[in-house]
Amino acid sequence: MPIDNIFGIAGSALNAQMARMNATASNLANASTVAGSEKEAYRGKRTVFKAVMEEQNQNQLPKDQTYQGGVRIDALVDDPSPVRRMSDPGNPLADKDGFVYLSNVNEMTEMVEMMAASRSYANNVEVINTTRQLLMRTIDITRS
Repeated sequence: MPIDNIFGIAGSALNAQMARMNATASNLANASTVAGSEKEAYRGKRTVFKAVMEEQNQNQLPKDQTYQGGVRIDALVDDPSPVRRMSDPGNPLADKDGFVYLSNVNEMTEMVEMMAASRSYANNVEVINTTRQLLMRTIDITRS
């Protein structure tokens, strides 16, 4: 594998983890929202990643380029966990029975998700930095 592919693979992982962090930030921002029906309640978003393998990618690139591996965002799906219902008859959004519907976002789960995404992002930055350092050392050795 050519060493420049490492930058492409790590770069695709950086993009994927950034999308994961953005989805988590959106979930946290909407964690305390309420709605008048279960259908209107905010549902947490989850990113679904897909590995990009060489065979899949070769058909999508010009013939003079090669790219081996990486990750891409396959989908952004709603969290399937149920929304919570709370009695709040004084709320203007309450339904005819006096219930409002809370989002299905769990703040603790989202914080764990954000920490995991942040660590993955940092690991991929480290891969890029290490690769760059190795390339620079290789250049220094060839100059000697």
